[in-house]
Amino acid sequence: MPASLAIVKRKIVSTKNTRQITSAMQMVSTSKLNQIQHHTATYQVYAAKVESVIAHLAQSHAFGSSSAGQSSTVSPLLTQRPVKKTGILVITSDRGLVGSYNSNVIKSTLDFMKEHELDANNSVFLTIGNTGTEFFTKRQMNVAYEYTGVNDVPKFEEVREIVKTVTEMYSNEVYDQLYVVHSHYVNRISSEVQVSQMLPISEETLGDIVDAKEAENADQVSPAYDFEPSEDDIFSVVLPQYAESKVYGAILDAKTSEHASSSNAMRAASDNAADVISSLELKYNRARQAAITTEITEIVGGQVALE
Repeated sequence: MPASLAIVKRKIVSTKNTRQITSAMQMVSTSKLNQIQHHTATYQVYAAKVESVIAHLAQSHAFGSSSAGQSSTVSPLLTQRPVKKTGILVITSDRGLVGSYNSNVIKSTLDFMKEHELDANNSVFLTIGNTGTEFFTKRQMNVAYEYTGVNDVPKFEEVREIVKTVTEMYSNEVYDQLYVVHSHYVNRISSEVQVSQMLPISEETLGDIVDAKEAENADQVSPAYDFEPSEDDIFSVVLPQYAESKVYGAILDAKTSEHASSSNAMRAASDNAADVISSLELKYNRARQAAITTEITEIVGGQVALE
C-alpha cells in the first residue's frame, strides 16, 4: 500500500474513533439534561411558592424602607448602602467541551462591567465553576470567593453553604450590592445569559415578581398583614429561603443550559466527524483506484514490451 494511502486510512480510523467518543459524550449529556429537567420541574413548584410569599409581602410594603447607609431593622438582606463595591456572582462550568456556554457568560459579564464602569478596584467576584475562576483570576480581578465541583444535578444542600457565605459577605460589607450572571436555559437548542440583582432585597429588585402579582390581582384590594410571631422572626426565615431559592434556581438553570450546550456541541462534533470521514473515504477510494489503474497500465505496458 502506498504511503499516502496508509496515511489517509489512519486518519479515517482516528476520526471514526473520535466520532465514537463524541457520540457517547452526547448521549451522556442528553441523559444528564433529562435528569436535571425532571429535578428542576419539581423544584420550580417550591420556588414559585417562595416568590409568591415574597411578592405579597413586597406589595403590602412589609419590607419598609431602608435609606442608603441605614441598616434595616427587619433583615440584613434588606439593608441598602451607598455602593462602593459591586459583587458579581458568575456561574460557569468546571470543564470545557460545552460549546459557547462559558464564553457567552464571560462576555456578558465583561459587557456588564463596561456598562456600569466596574473594574478590579470597585468590584468583587464570586465564581461558581472553574472556568470563571481561572478567567478572572488571570486578569487580576478581585475573586473573593470560588466554588468548584458542582454536581451534574445539584443538590439543595450544596447551595446552603454558598448562600451563607454570600449573605455574610454582604452583611460584612465586602460588597454593597450583588448581581448574578448565569446562562438561562430556553430550550434544547438555545439559551441566553441573564444578569439579575440579588442583594439587597427590595421592592425594586423584586420588580418583575411584584408587577406580575399586581397584574394578577388588579381588581383586588392590596393585602395588609398582621405578623405572628414577630415580623423579625418571619423575615429571618423567609428572606434566607428566598435568597437560597434564587441562587439554587440560578445554578440549576445554568447546569441545565450547560448540559444542553454540551449535548449540542458533541452532536455538532459527531456530525463534523462524519463529514470528515466521508471526505477521507472518497479521497482514499480515488487514490486506491488511481493506484490500481497505474499498476494495470504498468502490467499491460510490460506485456506489450515483451511481445
